[in-house]
Amino acid sequence: MSAEIAKILENCTSEGRKVLTYEESRKVMKYADFPLNKMSVAKNLEDCITKANEIGYPVALKVVSGDVLHKSDSGGVKINLNSDEELRKAHKDMFDSIKAFYPSAEINGFSIEEMVEGVELLIGTNTDEQFGKMIALGIGGIFVEVYKDVVFRLIPVNKEDVLEMINEIHGKKMLDGYRGKPKVDKSELVSFVLGVSNLIESFPQIKEMDLNPVVATSDGLKAIDARIILE
Repeated sequence: MSAEIAKILENCTSEGRKVLTYEESRKVMKYADFPLNKMSVAKNLEDCITKANEIGYPVALKVVSGDVLHKSDSGGVKINLNSDEELRKAHKDMFDSIKAFYPSAEINGFSIEEMVEGVELLIGTNTDEQFGKMIALGIGGIFVEVYKDVVFRLIPVNKEDVLEMINEIHGKKMLDGYRGKPKVDKSELVSFVLGVSNLIESFPQIKEMDLNPVVATSDGLKAIDARIILE
């Protein structure tokens, strides 16, 4: 698996890029054996509809573009689409909104994704100029910047470190089946965070890695969105 990941990172660097595409980031996750939701990339509206029916409604629609860095803020994410009709409308609204926010953006396509319900977590890494590689764990989703319920540790981390991180999250009650949400499998969450730490140790050329959200469902964890930036 390491060879496939190395090839993706090397290809990005050879093309003079620091930011992996959405597809490349998901491939890195796949080769590192992280669980992902179902996803397929479509070129146009009719292709979107075909892929949505293959995956099965409800689905999420996301823009694929290296020029659109803040997809949610610019209307580049539409969720809980339940029919071809809803998908058609969401596609048009998304295209118009993105062009308003990013007039010169090149839209490469759209991703059609399985909707996954559960507790939304953030797992990420960054590189601090003073301390080096760090890993983050917290409550994720679209409100992550509002609540700022995230804790950090230096990489590498061990099992005890991750358990401490989980205990330090202010919203840790959400991990225990709060208000009907599925209970998070702590052992699986620990393994997931350790896996991210190991990935960064193996590939220190990764400057930042943002997995938001990672959704805890009754069937386990699934990474929904991934963004990787190289040094």
